[in-house]
Amino acid sequence: MTVDQISPVADRPDAAASTGRASAAGRPRITMTARRHRAFYLFTSPWIIGFLLLTIVPMAYALWLSFTTFDGISPHWKYVGLGNYRELLNDPVTWDSLGRAGLFAVTSVPLSIIAGLGLAVLVNRPLKARGLFRTLLYLPAVVPPVGAGLAFKLLFDQNSGATNGVLTFFGIDALAWLADPYARYVLLMTVLWGAGNVMIISLAGLQDVPRELHEAARIDGASAWRTFRSITVPLLSPVLLFQTVTGMIASVQTIMPLLLAPLGDTSGITTVPQSNYLYMMHVFAQYFALGRYGYASALLWVLFVLILAVTGLIFKFTSGAVFYTVDPEAKK
Repeated sequence: MTVDQISPVADRPDAAASTGRASAAGRPRITMTARRHRAFYLFTSPWIIGFLLLTIVPMAYALWLSFTTFDGISPHWKYVGLGNYRELLNDPVTWDSLGRAGLFAVTSVPLSIIAGLGLAVLVNRPLKARGLFRTLLYLPAVVPPVGAGLAFKLLFDQNSGATNGVLTFFGIDALAWLADPYARYVLLMTVLWGAGNVMIISLAGLQDVPRELHEAARIDGASAWRTFRSITVPLLSPVLLFQTVTGMIASVQTIMPLLLAPLGDTSGITTVPQSNYLYMMHVFAQYFALGRYGYASALLWVLFVLILAVTGLIFKFTSGAVFYTVDPEAKK
C-alpha cells in the first residue's frame, strides 16, 4: 500500500464537500419570519427608544414625584404617599377647574368638528381655485399655538386691539375681551381658528366615500341633506370618532388661556380670567407659580386616568354607531 492510498479522507473532494455541508447544517438557519422580525425591530427601534426615554421614563418620574413634596429645588423633601391625591380630592379649586375644562371640551370639540366638516364639504365641491381655498383655510392650522395666542391677544386687546377699533368706529364702547365674561368666547374663537386641521382630515374622509352611493341616492330621489345624513355621515363615522377623541384630549390639555392672559406676574397665571382657569392652568400654577411639583404631578396623573376613562367610554357608547368598511376586530 502506497502513501497516496492512505491519505486522509478530508483530502478527497467528495469528502470535503460532505464536510462543508455538515458544517453548514450545524449553523442555525435564519427563517424568513425571523428576518422580518429583525427588520421590524431595527426600523422601529428609534421610535421605541424615543418612546421609552421621552414618554415612559418621564411618566414614571412624575408618578414618583406625585408621592413626594418635592418643589424642584430644595433637597429637603419627604415621601407623603397618597397625601397629594387626598388633598386634590378635597380641593374645590381642582374640581372647579376640572369642571370648566370639561365644559370647554364639550363645547369646543363639537364646534370644531362641525366647522371643519362644513368647510370640507365646501372645498370638496368642483369649484374654481379649489386648491387655493383649501390652502388658505388650512393655513391657520399650521400656525404655532404661541403665535396664534399672541395674535389673538393683540387682536382683542382692550386699548389697542383691532376688534375694539372696529367697535368704536361704529359708536360701540370698547369691551374688555380678555377679561370675564368675554374671555371664554375669545378662547372658543381660537379653537375655530384652527378648524383647518379638522377640515383636512374630514376632506380625506369625504373623498373616500364612493360616488356610486351618492349617484344611487340621487336616482332614488333623495335630497342632498338626506344623502349627507344617511350616506356621508355614517361612512365618515370613523373619522368623526377619531376627531372626537383627539379633540377631547387636546381641549383638556390646552394652555391657550395662559397665552391670552394679560401681563401679570412672571408665571402669568394670576391674570388668567376665572372663566378660563381650566385644569391645565391649575397644574401650571402648582408647578411654576407655587413650586409644588409633587402636587402638580398628582394632578397630571389624575388627568391621565380621567382621559383614559373618558376615551374608553366614548369607544364603548359609539361602538354601534361607527360604521367600518372593514371589521377592525376581524382576525387576519
